[in-house]
Amino acid sequence: MPLQNRVDPTGDIVRDPGRGLFTGNRGCLHGADRELGGSRWRSKLWICCVLDWRGRQRDVMPPGRWTALFFLDEATAFAAGHRPCAYCRRRDFLAYAEAWRCAYQLGERPRAAEMDARLHAERVDPRSRRQRTGRALFADLPDGAMIGLGGPALKLGGLALPWSFAGYGEPVAAGGEVEVLTPPSTVAVLAAGYRPVLHPTALRRVP
Repeated sequence: MPLQNRVDPTGDIVRDPGRGLFTGNRGCLHGADRELGGSRWRSKLWICCVLDWRGRQRDVMPPGRWTALFFLDEATAFAAGHRPCAYCRRRDFLAYAEAWRCAYQLGERPRAAEMDARLHAERVDPRSRRQRTGRALFADLPDGAMIGLGGPALKLGGLALPWSFAGYGEPVAAGGEVEVLTPPSTVAVLAAGYRPVLHPTALRRVP
């Protein structure tokens, strides 16, 4: 049976055989039996990492250290509230931070802790501890944003692509005001020019 470490765009962590293009973590969420407890994060540092880092082989659930999570692609990780890792994805992290700086017209690039604090406030409702979402006009959203459309869907090329752990489905109609799963700051980063890595199925769906 697959481990409970696959993340969907709503931030839920479930069991699924699909591994995806990226890994990451939110701290150690599992016990000695490699099963998750009640917590879905242990810190505000939610990162998105490469699967292969200099050929190193690591346990996905080392005792008391971290719980490796897996995402279909970077747009999925963004919707769930993660950002690029500053260590294994240094170039992408700097590009994300620079887009953040441009989006908010800051004098210098924000530090990781600043972005993490803002993202945490945007992605989690403190009372329910569930994903916090927003509303926006579909036409105003940048490519790479994830919306709720009877299920998660990716905006790409003016189209809405239904999301699944296996990839993206055929485009469906979307318009007007929609629920936005991706946190506002990351939506701003996308609008400022950051281009997330998308699963190949997304690129095959858009002309």
